Amino acid sequence: MDEQSFVSQPKKRFLDFSSKSIFAFLLSCILAACLVEIIYFVFSGMLHFTANTPLILSIESYQDAFIPHVWGKLINRIQIQPFNAVSFILFACAIAHTFFAHKFTEIANRLSLLKSTSHEPFEEFKIEIFRFLGEVEVVFGIWVIPLILAMTYMYSWGTVVEYLEKISYVEPLFVVVIMGITSTKPIIKLAEKCLKFIAKSGNGSVQSWWWVILTLGPISGSFITEPGAMTISALLLAKQFYRFAPSQRLAYSTLGLLFTNISVGGVFTNFAAPPVLMVSKVWDWSSHHMLTQFGWKAFIGILMANMVYYLYFRDEFAALEEKRLNQPEAEGKDENAIPLWISFTHVFLLAWVVFNSHYPVIFIGSFLLFLGFYQATQSFQWELELKTPILVGFFLAGLVIHGTLQAWWIAPLLGSATNELLMGLSIVLTAFNDNAGVTFLATLIPNFNDQMKYAVMAGGVIGGGLTVIANAPNPLGQAILAKNFEDGISTFKLFCGALVPTLLMAAVFYLL
Repeated sequence: MDEQSFVSQPKKRFLDFSSKSIFAFLLSCILAACLVEIIYFVFSGMLHFTANTPLILSIESYQDAFIPHVWGKLINRIQIQPFNAVSFILFACAIAHTFFAHKFTEIANRLSLLKSTSHEPFEEFKIEIFRFLGEVEVVFGIWVIPLILAMTYMYSWGTVVEYLEKISYVEPLFVVVIMGITSTKPIIKLAEKCLKFIAKSGNGSVQSWWWVILTLGPISGSFITEPGAMTISALLLAKQFYRFAPSQRLAYSTLGLLFTNISVGGVFTNFAAPPVLMVSKVWDWSSHHMLTQFGWKAFIGILMANMVYYLYFRDEFAALEEKRLNQPEAEGKDENAIPLWISFTHVFLLAWVVFNSHYPVIFIGSFLLFLGFYQATQSFQWELELKTPILVGFFLAGLVIHGTLQAWWIAPLLGSATNELLMGLSIVLTAFNDNAGVTFLATLIPNFNDQMKYAVMAGGVIGGGLTVIANAPNPLGQAILAKNFEDGISTFKLFCGALVPTLLMAAVFYLL
């Protein structure tokens, strides 16, 4: 697999916004809407809901400090605001959908093999709808539809518009822009040359590339942002490692290691990783603070995790190296060497976008200028494919819409825990809710001391590799590397692959 396969997706991929995909999407939304109606009917019968209750209540509004147990507080908050239960159930359904998404892909593959030669429309539709439901990137967007319908039914369309308008979509928009720029040929080739220079110390072997990509790639996320680091690391892994067809155990172990290392690799600065960005201003954390409190520990953890997996799979690495020596280089000599000024312009625009990552007006406008530059230098570029970045942005936007409604149950769980339990809860919650959301919700708790803040941040980044939804850049890595896994990426196998490095990171951040 070469790096251009990321930007030149096969035409057989079903998520191409065709009429069949749109119809499948609408049908999925209708089915989800029916589920929401049932949920609302149940809770409106149990509780006396009134549309005068605000959609989102502040923590103080519940006035439940006198309730000693977390479970009692949660029940009380559902009684005060029944929509809490509706939003949580829909959120849980979306999470369950992500865990079983690969099963829909497996069903689609089986139906495709059994498909008759008559090409009946209904047979095509069945394959199409299962393909669509198997795309992790669209899951939260699908479940936003029933959420909006339930909100409209229980409140009004004006309430829906007001809620959606108050949410910040800066991160989803930024991910689309940064992924579009970092996936271009000049950036990838420049990053590859830098890493290749270091990998030469191991004669460019499979294991040396593996070490360099999984060590330096994640750390670069503290400077070019985690989405940029994920894009470059995943593309290089596809070319220098996955194309030699490692075993499924090694493939999933490497994927889990990549996701975990990317998550902890963004803590060297205070401006690049989403979970750090969410708290740096509120808690007044500088880049020096991040480096001295988190960065050096992350580096030790990355090295330890890489070493454990390398020693365990060392025999298979030797077999992969034999494959490499017996296979010719896939890319050959580049027909058009990229001029240095084009690479410099890409790097400058990338740095400019990162520097202005909080200002959509600037980075979106800059991206439009970049598209013009790309068009003018197209002979030195790959085909720019924006479908995958847009889908990932769609995923994150849906996650933000759902996650903003979950503060009512996350805040009591975090606020009542000891430092040790707080780190453990953050790791667990991160697996089911993007770590940026977990750290952001922690800023809403007024009684947090420095040790508790450390525990939440450490737990948030430690658990960022356990699932695809645990860290914002993970869907990028999945989108790039999914074709290297038969029937898509299994959520359970990814969890197993990331479990060992997660436990090692937890030990490092807790003991050091």
